[in-house]
Amino acid sequence: MKKICFATNNINKLKEIQQQLEGLYQVVSLKEINCEEELPETQETLEGNSLQKAQYVWDNYGVSCFADDTGLEINALNGEPGVYSARYAGPQRDSDNNMDLVLKNLEGKNDRSARFRTVITLLWEGNVEQVEGIAEGDIITERTGDEGFGYDPIFKSKGHERTFAQLSSKEKNEISHRGKAVVKLIELLKDKV
Repeated sequence: MKKICFATNNINKLKEIQQQLEGLYQVVSLKEINCEEELPETQETLEGNSLQKAQYVWDNYGVSCFADDTGLEINALNGEPGVYSARYAGPQRDSDNNMDLVLKNLEGKNDRSARFRTVITLLWEGNVEQVEGIAEGDIITERTGDEGFGYDPIFKSKGHERTFAQLSSKEKNEISHRGKAVVKLIELLKDKV
């Protein structure tokens, strides 16, 4: 089975993707290719950050890989936190602090519509391709559920009564932004097997 590196240090993201690519590819982590450093994320867009991370792994390790960048875009906050979602409340990247800040900034606002957007860059033998997945929904007023990670406890997908944090990983993968992007990634990877 071919190996591919998922350019992330986020163990939760790694597990989600490994489940979806099971049987097609052996997905290895940055640690497994001896990449211990923090990958650069200095771009102003999800597309830019995703490409920057994948390019770094290819340039420094010569390993075919894919990298993602995900943002929560809230309409009433002019698209914030967006590309800064992981560090919205500061460089410590604390999910609880980030959710607290979102909920505080939405106080008194009627429009709670939002979307999660994931961009995945596949860098395969030097060639670059990008795919995107979007999950539309709303930010609820308080945390509900204890599955998932990040903003999952405050995000309810359109047409669903439960937050991402109330869904099993299988249920979430079927409707989430990352799940939708991974389906497109799988189509790209099928051509490479």
